[in-house]
Amino acid sequence: MKLVSTVVVTIVLLSAVSPNAIAELRAGAAVVDATPIQFPVFVNGGMTSRSLDVVKTKINVRAIVLDDGKTRLGIAVVDSCMMARPFLDEVKQLASQRTQLRPERILISATHTHSAPASMSCLGTDADPTYVPYLREKIAEALAAAEANLESAQVGWAVANAAEYTALRRWIRRPDRLAADPFGNLTVRANMHAGANWDDVTGESGPEDPDLSLISFRAKDGRPIAVLANFSMHYFSGEQGLSADYFGLFSDGLKARLAHNDDTLHPPFVGIMSHGCSGDIWRRDYRVPADQRNEQLTIEAYADGLLDIATKAYESIDYRDADLAMAETRMELKYRVADTQRLEWAQRIVDGIGDRLPKTSEEVYAKEQLILHERQSTEIVLQALRIGDIAIATTPNETYALTGLKLKLQSPLPQTMVIELANGGDGYIPPPEQHLLGGYNTWAARSAGLEVQAEPKIVAAGLQLLEAVAGNPRREFKQSQGPAVTAILSAKPIAYWRLDEFAGPHASDSSGHDRVAQYEPEVAYFLTGPRSDAFCKGGEDNRAAHFAGGRLRSRIGELGDHYSISMWFWNGLPIEARTVTGWLFSRGHDFSQGFGAEHVGLGGGENHPGKILFHDGDRIVAGPTSIERWTWNHLLFVRDGQQIRIHLNGEATPEIEAAIAADDRANAEQLFFGGHCSGESSWEGRLDEIAVFDRVVSPNELTVPRGK
Repeated sequence: MKLVSTVVVTIVLLSAVSPNAIAELRAGAAVVDATPIQFPVFVNGGMTSRSLDVVKTKINVRAIVLDDGKTRLGIAVVDSCMMARPFLDEVKQLASQRTQLRPERILISATHTHSAPASMSCLGTDADPTYVPYLREKIAEALAAAEANLESAQVGWAVANAAEYTALRRWIRRPDRLAADPFGNLTVRANMHAGANWDDVTGESGPEDPDLSLISFRAKDGRPIAVLANFSMHYFSGEQGLSADYFGLFSDGLKARLAHNDDTLHPPFVGIMSHGCSGDIWRRDYRVPADQRNEQLTIEAYADGLLDIATKAYESIDYRDADLAMAETRMELKYRVADTQRLEWAQRIVDGIGDRLPKTSEEVYAKEQLILHERQSTEIVLQALRIGDIAIATTPNETYALTGLKLKLQSPLPQTMVIELANGGDGYIPPPEQHLLGGYNTWAARSAGLEVQAEPKIVAAGLQLLEAVAGNPRREFKQSQGPAVTAILSAKPIAYWRLDEFAGPHASDSSGHDRVAQYEPEVAYFLTGPRSDAFCKGGEDNRAAHFAGGRLRSRIGELGDHYSISMWFWNGLPIEARTVTGWLFSRGHDFSQGFGAEHVGLGGGENHPGKILFHDGDRIVAGPTSIERWTWNHLLFVRDGQQIRIHLNGEATPEIEAAIAADDRANAEQLFFGGHCSGESSWEGRLDEIAVFDRVVSPNELTVPRGK
């Protein structure tokens, strides 16, 4: 296959009618049992091969077909870990022969249960040769059955916050606690479940997405036809035997709660849970102390809790008529193939395996290097569809929650859900900055082998597809401005970085002076910031950046010796981890010209642990207050001639007040946040809402909000 250096997106747009057009929507839904009939079967989801011969819950295909008189489209959600794009292309061709659906108008996704028959080869598990053709038939059968049930319908949308049921599983490790990858290198700075040991980590590597979204279809007489739900939580696990995991329990629970059980004249109601962007997500919240986590939570209780939230949201839905549009593109992306040295290493190991299956992670990843080298690149499928003013975007990947938020918050239609592992199973796509942090989600294999820039390319193509079906441009994401922002802007900063970016390298300036700052590598984006109620409006989450080795840098030449800096900080390191826990900001020349002027940090070890430090190159002065780890705090640094004052959390009394020697260092132009200008003791944690003033500012001007 020919490699391409750039991605050319060709969109197949199908009946992109204005959302205001009057259409006669019809909807049909069906469930088909796809539980295997021959045992044992191979099962995906583990590092090495396994098989099962016990069924705990049915494996199903759930389908919806929609028609507006001009466009007919189908959606199938399969209880499967993942399905390969070539296999799904075959399924779509088969379904098109049995229905009036065209292949490019069919969306097929996996729930990502880790206890379903393997329909795709991945890591140490091969696709089950008996089950694959059986599943092909069942998916086509479900789409045909849903089409046969078409009837006049209306559609509605609801979304609810289910944050209690999802959390980050990928945490950033301390820089002195790196772990080894399967290739024998200490590259793992972030990894799944590292947060189980608080002493090893500095915080989560990204945001979660708490939205439980519902697209509901009902008949004109008010009878429910189907609900397509979407939630970002990887899987529950712990099942003994073949199982649809919580996805199946939720879907069956919707039917039990919403269906008219005494109705024998109409097709049964169909509930469906699709998989949201969950590549870095799981159910266990490692922010909660280990002795306070609900480790006894059952999968049934978990599903019931989600159902309670969904049922309440369902009751608020307004229904309307809708027309349809759908767009599809295919892209070629490169694999990250091994260099000569790693290929030689892999070949030696694979030669030693012989005909048996790999037994260790090292053997699995050695085999994967040879597979990627042979393939070099792959084709992926992306889709977007519109149902009235509701949109669905897809990725064929295990997608981070941040990627889903990028698509949702920039979609032309605010009512957007993102279904992952749709139309293929092309592995994890970490945002580029996450590749620098390493970990399982980045180790090159069919499960995570796409090029480093795959995620931004997929997001860009997804937004283009959404624009095509909506007939409108994407929205520009911009955080709302709460009262704390108004107070800062009223004080007239000469630079104000809210650090709410989806990605680097630029931090935009909200002051109006266009002083764009630069993120250095090793920064994670869009994590929860301080006091969302004060910095944002309407329940929006304030956003912050997490520094894990990188800094934010800017050059401002006119500060002189009268200036102020306001910023919020959140320390991720245990304070005993090193002598200086980390430098919050540093004003100075390039390191080659000396250490510069003023530096503010947090003490550690036996050097004023947990206390604010001021360092002017000649001495260190410490404040009295101990700063708790993983808490947000506000700092106001003021230089007033040869006097400096540091105020903490809005207190009028300075935390530190000191005189500094008169010299020419007040002319230093460079500002570094999240590290010393020398590069030593980088900040390990979050920073937010950094404002720079070219004058002396008092704490009461900023009305610093109290609390978390």
